[in-house]
Amino acid sequence: MLQFDTLIIGSGLAGLTLAIKLADRQKVGLITKKSLLDGATGWAQGGIAAVLSEDDSLDAHIQDTLTAGAGLCDETVTRYVVEHGKAAIDWLIDQGVQFTKDSSNRLGYHLTREGGHSRRRIIHAADATGHAVQKTLAARIMENPNITVLENHLSVDLITGRKLGLKGKRCYGAYALNSLSDEVITIVAQNTVLATGGTGKVYLYTSNPDTATGDGIAMAWRAGCRVANMEFIQFHPTCLYHPHAKSFLISEAVRGEGGILKLPDGTRFMPWHDQRAELAPRDIVARAIDFEMKKRGLDCVYLDISHQSVEFLQEHFPTIYARCLSLGINISKEPIPVVPAAHYTCGGVVADLRARTDVENLYAVGETAYSGLHGANRLASNSLLECLVFADAAVRDILNKPHQTPPTLPAWDESRVTDADEQIVISHNWAELRHFMWDYVGIVRTNKRLQRAQHRIQLLQDEIHEYYTNFHVSSDLLELRNLVMNAELIVQSALLRHESRGLHFSKDYPGLLADPRPTILTPANY
Repeated sequence: MLQFDTLIIGSGLAGLTLAIKLADRQKVGLITKKSLLDGATGWAQGGIAAVLSEDDSLDAHIQDTLTAGAGLCDETVTRYVVEHGKAAIDWLIDQGVQFTKDSSNRLGYHLTREGGHSRRRIIHAADATGHAVQKTLAARIMENPNITVLENHLSVDLITGRKLGLKGKRCYGAYALNSLSDEVITIVAQNTVLATGGTGKVYLYTSNPDTATGDGIAMAWRAGCRVANMEFIQFHPTCLYHPHAKSFLISEAVRGEGGILKLPDGTRFMPWHDQRAELAPRDIVARAIDFEMKKRGLDCVYLDISHQSVEFLQEHFPTIYARCLSLGINISKEPIPVVPAAHYTCGGVVADLRARTDVENLYAVGETAYSGLHGANRLASNSLLECLVFADAAVRDILNKPHQTPPTLPAWDESRVTDADEQIVISHNWAELRHFMWDYVGIVRTNKRLQRAQHRIQLLQDEIHEYYTNFHVSSDLLELRNLVMNAELIVQSALLRHESRGLHFSKDYPGLLADPRPTILTPANY
């Protein structure tokens, strides 16, 4: 049994920021499913949106966010995040993050522009911003004696008062599986923070790493937290289409620097769908590509940046240039084959301006949380900004709380389970889930498709519950259990939204409601 002042589940930007800022005054535990550098943050290419230049303004960034969010952003939250953007970037620079320099402006850093933004406001480290940020902060983590990092640990479930037979909705820590030893340990904490990322792996095609299995969302739901807006899954318009390129993203910034989307015959098609063409928000570009592919029976479309020089491409997109070249695609001479893929979970665990959830002492930050910032569609590069701002908000709330002595927690009970006899059940169900979610709950939806998915989800849940009840837990089983729970929440939310807004497009409800509201789900019996 381990004990910490604060337990952080997840090692992306939100989790790392929290750990560093808390460690001066607390004993912090940070658990991560694989290594400290795994997770979605390291895959982020584009950058971080913030108002940094003189020709930009807070109001412009706020308006761009509200426009992309299609009427469902919380304006108070949006203003709060945008107003704290510069301070967040300054903190990263103080930590040693090496953003791309540009001596031609007063700022001293290069700013790029992405879809939905009216200004150049994306500060970045070439085309590997997430990796640069995560590597820098991880180094700070490893040199801090007040932070204990538990790699290869997967959360099984939160430990709540309800599980202990105590009154009130309070979290006291979590059970975690050491995936190397198959031992489940008990972690006691005054505060627990869910920073586990999104649920992209619920879909067949995704830009997310294998760790994106919606663990925090599922655990919070089982603990009695509300979730919101789970129907809004952002599909990134441009993932590399290649049999040997798993989940490789072609950054939004490629279009921001003049990349043109084309059909196989070289015809440009985005102006047919939106006057902003390639710089339209992601939901519009993804639907346009999906429409053209289905209409013409295409496997992919093409993103052409070959009009830029080799020097420009190697300077601005070194990672993309090298990766494509390794696969036989010279982006300075030929277009890049691309397809849409599940990219970002705009909904999540309902959290307030201090990142607090419905369960006392339980926080949710980053992609795991629904803060109200993203509405029906996240504006490009607002995600890492949200991680930084809400991590800081959670830190301030945690440090202002009085010390609490947690109760004695029971060890994980494995006395009534046995070793699994057939692992094929897990792999088969995982494949089935991701296929029907892609087919029935993808970019374009219908009631009939959603109902088919709902029926299959129920069958899978019954099988997984039986498996979980009778056998020792494994990483694959826990992730599948969480993914199926996320799938149920996505489908429930989609069935409740009787309109087409932002990332949710329904053929049965193509119009817009006059008074849109967030979709909020509440667990039964809470």
